[in-house]
Amino acid sequence: MPFDILTFGEALVEIMRPGVDQPLDAPGTFEGPFPSGAPFIFTVQAARLGANAACIGCVGDDAFGRCQLNQLRADGVTTDVVHVLPDHTTGVAFVAYEKNGSRDFVFHMRNAASGQLSPELLDESWFEGLRLLHISGSTLAMHDDALAMGLRALELAVAAGAKISFDPNVRPQLMSFERARDAYAPFLEAADVILATVDEALKLTGAPNLQAAAEALLNRRAERLVIAHYGDRGCTIHKASGVEFAQPFAVEEIDPTGAGDCFNAGFLVRWLEGAAPAEAASFANACGALAVTARGPMAGAKTRSEVEAFLKRGEN
Repeated sequence: MPFDILTFGEALVEIMRPGVDQPLDAPGTFEGPFPSGAPFIFTVQAARLGANAACIGCVGDDAFGRCQLNQLRADGVTTDVVHVLPDHTTGVAFVAYEKNGSRDFVFHMRNAASGQLSPELLDESWFEGLRLLHISGSTLAMHDDALAMGLRALELAVAAGAKISFDPNVRPQLMSFERARDAYAPFLEAADVILATVDEALKLTGAPNLQAAAEALLNRRAERLVIAHYGDRGCTIHKASGVEFAQPFAVEEIDPTGAGDCFNAGFLVRWLEGAAPAEAASFANACGALAVTARGPMAGAKTRSEVEAFLKRGEN
């Protein structure tokens, strides 16, 4: 069966401090492993919403790799596109939380299985009948082979007639905004949907304000959508015909990891189903809000019925 949504990127497990202000440079306890990696969180959320979604990546032939694969199988996500590399261990992210809401990370990724992304991992048959390719800039920024993989995936998806969505997801420690402007240009040019933070929209375009940045990203393409999200303050939907705002939802935050990935999945699943952009954005806000209410990167990714029940409560 052709995929509704296909993406690619880093497969990780996450091991976290159980409380706040427990720094990574001191002895202490951890919780985990939790299956993680931004593109895999995105994929699991899309699958829980009913999409036939898959993520291309690599894990090691080890216990952490099985942790990731077991979670995918439990959610009905195919593992046929995930490569198991016996000569590499599965990637790991160690995470600590601070009272101000910030996080500290130590990654084992570049030399792990998760870092072995390259165009050679792609199979043209995976793109046959594909409806949408989702691309994350943080994956492209890992190294030159990952960027080359993204360009090849983009080429295959366009040839297959698929829609393209792009989240710049700029990580300055991996790639500066100056370099990202050039590296991300082909993806921004091809995208039918651009999902960006306000800061990313401003810095990638050099525009003085969000409206000017959105107009630059829309680039006079009548059908393109630019979604600018403000985290817990909702999002704006920019179209050639004007701007709309989608209200946020108030929740108690437990773990913010994966909220943006769940937001993206929520928007794209509903958009592919034919929902109006403002409706899809409201649904995405609900997915992002629910994502922060549970500890663990994928624990807050809810099913369609759970998201709809949450939306219904918000209307009452």
